[in-house]
Amino acid sequence: MSFTISWFLAFVVLLFIEIITINLVTIWFAIGSLAAFIASFFTDSFVFQIVIFVIISIISLLITKPIVHKFKAFRTVPTNSDRVIGKVGEVIKKIQNNQYGEVKIFGNIWTATSDEEIDVGTRVRILDIEGVKLIVKKEEN
Repeated sequence: MSFTISWFLAFVVLLFIEIITINLVTIWFAIGSLAAFIASFFTDSFVFQIVIFVIISIISLLITKPIVHKFKAFRTVPTNSDRVIGKVGEVIKKIQNNQYGEVKIFGNIWTATSDEEIDVGTRVRILDIEGVKLIVKKEEN
């Protein structure tokens, strides 16, 4: 019974941390400390209580991780500037090797760069956005 209060305090502190972070960081350890708290009523062996804490924490993690992953897994819907990634635009100012040119896409003009020289009028595929600049490559015909 000597560690009973310690396990209960650990449970309360870990639960409090979990509540304020909302990131499922300590919930498994809170469950493990609750199990160790309950075990402390049946044995004074601190080693046994630690073993219970570790085993229950690991089991909690293994059980809840797939469930948490399922709820956290969401598809990102492209919005605003992200929607141009993968689309095709037209070079309106020549892009030199690793220098900026301009690309028109969806009626907007973007600063763009590429690792190759691309002439005006060439169709390009948008690979990525770094800051407010497009990374492009020549569109394969």
